[in-house]
Amino acid sequence: MCEANAYIYKNGQEELYLENVDILIPEGDKIFLRNLFGEQKTFEGKLKEISLLKHKIILEGKS
Repeated sequence: MCEANAYIYKNGQEELYLENVDILIPEGDKIFLRNLFGEQKTFEGKLKEISLLKHKIILEGKS
């Protein structure tokens, strides 16, 4: 499987936001995420980084 975990980058550290993310949809200044289990979250901010090899999505809040 190729799902990734989403983290929020804050104060130089990464905090887990949502595990097993299957879908990520940018919508203006918001990012819609849904995981394999149907859990959905909407994050206000921007996409900072995606590492496909590490299965990691880094999000950054509005400054």
